[in-house]
Amino acid sequence: MVVSRERTPTAQETFLQMAQAAGLRRRVLITLGLLILARLGIYIPVPGIDREAFANAIVNSPFIGFLDIFTGGGLVTVGIFALGILPYINASIIMQLLTSAIPALEDLQKNEGEIGRRKIAQITRYVALGWAVIQGTGIAVGLLRPYALNYSIWFVIETVLAISAGSMFVMWISELITDRGIGNGASLLIFVNIVAVLPRTLANTIDYAQTGGRQAIAQVIILMAVFLVMIVGIVFVQEGTRRIPIIVAHRQVGRRPYREKTSYLPLRLNQGGVMPIIFASAVLVLPSSLAGLTKDTAFNNIINQIAFALRPGTIWYVVVYSLLILFFSYFYASLISNPEDIADNLKKIGASIPGIRPGKSTVAYLEGVLNRLTFLGAIFLTVVATVPTFVEKATGVTTFQGFGATSLLILVGVAIDTAKQVQTYVISQRYEGMVKQ
Repeated sequence: MVVSRERTPTAQETFLQMAQAAGLRRRVLITLGLLILARLGIYIPVPGIDREAFANAIVNSPFIGFLDIFTGGGLVTVGIFALGILPYINASIIMQLLTSAIPALEDLQKNEGEIGRRKIAQITRYVALGWAVIQGTGIAVGLLRPYALNYSIWFVIETVLAISAGSMFVMWISELITDRGIGNGASLLIFVNIVAVLPRTLANTIDYAQTGGRQAIAQVIILMAVFLVMIVGIVFVQEGTRRIPIIVAHRQVGRRPYREKTSYLPLRLNQGGVMPIIFASAVLVLPSSLAGLTKDTAFNNIINQIAFALRPGTIWYVVVYSLLILFFSYFYASLISNPEDIADNLKKIGASIPGIRPGKSTVAYLEGVLNRLTFLGAIFLTVVATVPTFVEKATGVTTFQGFGATSLLILVGVAIDTAKQVQTYVISQRYEGMVKQ
């Protein structure tokens, strides 16, 4: 098959390369095998628990439902992979915050190269282990105590060991996928867990349409149309970038002169991805999770009133949710893109933005651009996060509860990133073929 190295590989070429190229085929098989292994671990139960009674008790808990999306049902079934990749994600977020706050970690990341990144990765694993032990203890003591067949200190120890070991195994699987498979391992695990819930959701929706008559069918069609429009919008925004032109100055290395080169600096419209929605959702479900933890009646009444006011569909829910998404969008964007670092890197390579002086002027210009991009991205995330709730309330179709904006953003974002990585391998195969010829 004759191909051009300049164009993007077609779907036919991509699948052909996946079938013929040994390296790419091996990576695909490793990825699929590890993902299947991660799914099987969810159904290996933690011993000594009445799982049926536990599942019936938490079926309407918004906090458990929110966390269970990322574990693919492992939390409800109380499997050894009940926590899944969550401790590793939490540890990564903690390390990002600490790297920005602690100069030693920042120096390790920026100036130590590959060795520094490996050290930070090792510290992240230890933090993930500690976080898994803390969360496992909270689950054993707070959630599973009423449903333990024989509650004792040994039950807590066994449960924490099983859940923590399962979480570390999942973390190992995610790193194997990243190193030897295709795509980001942690993202793919969350992607598969969300996809695993889809068949049950679609089956419930079909049953609702069949039993509800023409009106139910129209409601389901409207809801599905809204989801399709949102998917198109998510793809558009996820791929949207602001290209800032930069000029690399004329320089001479030895006797060889290098002419002035024009390039661009890409800044993503949605810097934080899905993280602002995850943080905002976690804060919103916090009052519901705090209710009943203490015996103080006055405290519980206040918490219940707050939880009632912040229930989905109310005006307070929309206002607070929007403000939280806006806050976390700016917060996470500040962690990912630092205008001072970008300006310093441009200065080191002898590049500059046309019409902008290097130094403080460049920093101020980049800050203004990033602030505008972050605001637009936050507005988009707010629309994506709140529209499904209103559409479900207006149509009366509640079978998609739990599968909202967060799930859609993760599914679309991970699918796009994985597809790009597969295309990168296909293009690399092109160049290897050209070299051999």
